[in-house]
Amino acid sequence: MTTSSTLTLDHLRRYAVARSLFAPTTLPQAIARLGFVQADPIRAPARAQDLTLRHRVKDYAAGDLERGYARLGVEEDFFVNYGFLPRATQALMHPRTARREWPEARWAQAHAVLDFVRERGVVHPREVDAHFQHGKSQNWFGGSTNASTQLLDGMHYRGLLRVAGRDSGTRTYAARDVHEAPADTAAALDALVDVVVRKYAPLPASTLSGLVMRLALGVPQWRAGRRAAWQRAQARLPSATADGTVWFWPDGENPLSKRHALDDELRLLAPFDPVVWDRRRFETFWGWAYRFEAYTPAPRRVRGYYALPLLWRGQVIGWGNVGAKNGRLQAELGYIAGLAPRDTGFKPALQAELERMQRFLGL
Repeated sequence: MTTSSTLTLDHLRRYAVARSLFAPTTLPQAIARLGFVQADPIRAPARAQDLTLRHRVKDYAAGDLERGYARLGVEEDFFVNYGFLPRATQALMHPRTARREWPEARWAQAHAVLDFVRERGVVHPREVDAHFQHGKSQNWFGGSTNASTQLLDGMHYRGLLRVAGRDSGTRTYAARDVHEAPADTAAALDALVDVVVRKYAPLPASTLSGLVMRLALGVPQWRAGRRAAWQRAQARLPSATADGTVWFWPDGENPLSKRHALDDELRLLAPFDPVVWDRRRFETFWGWAYRFEAYTPAPRRVRGYYALPLLWRGQVIGWGNVGAKNGRLQAELGYIAGLAPRDTGFKPALQAELERMQRFLGL
């Protein structure tokens, strides 16, 4: 327990930035250290998982995760969001029992497809659609989609299939090995909570409580155990009060440590980067509201379709909309103060980040 009188928001802000933006390492080590990398299909200028990893993996290029997926020992799956996580973490969540029960006829379809997948090894959804001709069905937003795609998605969620890789962005599937349920579900839930805390710390109590509840996405079969997991987390995790809010962080870390030093590097962060993911924490730390506006109608956007928060010296001072045209990087920047900082170190830092972005995109 850190005393409330010594811990300040400035300590927490520095700790949040420094611990998350660790020295670049290898791709496997970065994923292991993050514990979970949230995915998003939008590419503007690259997918969110790539934008997150580029700051934490040495010489990372857009698409490296997808290209190396088969040999990395990671899985695509649902956790508190959809993304990539180590197999050992995924194993804690399976066998998964979905909240929506399938009728007998649906299970018969699933077992027939599973036999087909086992025979083929790895399948593309169009192979399944061509073989079984399941037809069309309505998707969650009212449109029409291949029924085979929906079935494969449901089989993946239930742990019958795993994502074997991507073919031009489309998931390919293989049969998944059957795992026995953890003998101690409370310990498994606590381990999943610890993954969340390591990813997003320091966490305000309200955010951590919400994330524990969001574990229902990854382990719907343990919904009833989430409140007890939250109670245990409050008792076992280090915590302190700052500015009237209780904050939590991983055991063995100290927000007051002098090793949480900030550097002079400027970074354009992904909208789902752990530094900025919690919008309430963002406003507490930096005093302005950042919103993801890709799904906001264009006339109502304030900062742009895929605005990337601009972090410099521990402060998020603005945002950037970045793209490529005719093989050249284009960046439109905005600043909360209205103008770019006048500090002589800012322009070189910005230029270095745009050059890193250019290399990352292969321009």
